[in-house]
Amino acid sequence: MIRKRRQPLVGAPTSMIQVTEDVSRWMDHRPGPSWFMAFVVAVAALGLGLAAVAYQIKVGIGTWGLNKTVGWAFDITNFVFWVGIGHAGTPISAILLLFRQKWRTSVNRSAEAMTIFAVMCAAIFPLIHMGRPWLAFWVFPYPNTRGSLWVNFRSPLLWDVFAIGTYFTISLVFWYIGMIPDIATLRDRTKSRIKKFFYEVLSVGWDGSNRTWSRYETLCLILAGLATPLVVSVHSIVSMDFATSIIPGWHTTIFPPYFVVGAVFSGFAMVTTLLIITRRVMNLQNYITVGHLEAMAKIMLLTGSIVGFAYATELFTSWYSANPYEQFAFSNRIFGPYGWTYAIMVFCNVIVPQLLWSRTIRTTPALLFPLTLLINVGMWFERFVIIMTSLHRDFLPSSWAMYTPTFIEIATFIGTFGLFFTCFLLFVRLLPAIAMWEVKAVVAHEHRSPEGGGHG
Repeated sequence: MIRKRRQPLVGAPTSMIQVTEDVSRWMDHRPGPSWFMAFVVAVAALGLGLAAVAYQIKVGIGTWGLNKTVGWAFDITNFVFWVGIGHAGTPISAILLLFRQKWRTSVNRSAEAMTIFAVMCAAIFPLIHMGRPWLAFWVFPYPNTRGSLWVNFRSPLLWDVFAIGTYFTISLVFWYIGMIPDIATLRDRTKSRIKKFFYEVLSVGWDGSNRTWSRYETLCLILAGLATPLVVSVHSIVSMDFATSIIPGWHTTIFPPYFVVGAVFSGFAMVTTLLIITRRVMNLQNYITVGHLEAMAKIMLLTGSIVGFAYATELFTSWYSANPYEQFAFSNRIFGPYGWTYAIMVFCNVIVPQLLWSRTIRTTPALLFPLTLLINVGMWFERFVIIMTSLHRDFLPSSWAMYTPTFIEIATFIGTFGLFFTCFLLFVRLLPAIAMWEVKAVVAHEHRSPEGGGHG
């Protein structure tokens, strides 16, 4: 019986030193013009966003396009979008670690960083929406002198604070702990005093002994076990913001699993987008291989199909319920004045991912890249459709209203992309974007393997 030979998880590097040299190149040398161009664009977008945020804090959120009917629109759409983007890091890092999937080793570091930065972008919107962000600490339940003024534990918005705060904290710790051995490697090889001090502090005295490694791997497994349930909790609780209301189109039990799967779908699309750029710009094709991209494309195909099934389930439920308000909400969603957004959503999230059945598309980065961009566009429109179409035509036809985002809202959204990409570009410049110690373990294993690549 002839066993099918699997493709190796990493390409050309054949020694541990070669892995260190390839990954550390960008931290040791001046980056190329492509990095500087991208950084300037990202900082410019961030500056635009900061100016917009400063203006709306000074003038008030009356600068938004909201009205008495549509009281929640662009801001909550962007909030849910960014929280969803942050959902790929934990599945790639924690869940695949628990399942011993070694293909994660080249992509987990970037995915974890993306999670941190995406959650930071998401937090901006509810913070501004408060109107007085300097009082944001009021959302935390702490002893105070304001008498009966206390947080409402029955509010899903407070559940958001706990769920997203916990998710961000665990993800940040998991990301930092995972980098310590690599930071120690950078500490030992750098000749710059400033860098050596920087890495010395961050490596917290790592000595690489057997006892340290043993405790370190145990800690990683514990953190992975803590982080895994958060994948389910975070976005299912975000969905409760809508599902616990009585608004037609929101009040449905399918929202928690539907939101979680959609978040993983959009998160993997964003990770794939970033990795395709990173592998090309940083010349990391031997580490972020076509096999990695194909594995993530398969996950997008699975989750995209589930999202399409969820859309169909929503339509069936509204029809079968015989509730005229629910039926009108979905009729308006498809054929109303915002029907074009529903068409974009279905095209990008249901039809486009089905192209991933083609192995040629899954294994061709030039074809996979625009596809992932379309998925992210579709997932943003999914949140916009859910929020807008249920709000702008509520129970009273006399109060029906349309909504158009203002320049301030658009500038704020652009600014979050600036924040995201500025942080990501600084990350790949200052810290190892590839988990060197994990990749080295894979290289060593493949050299011992008689098949040269027998990983799951």
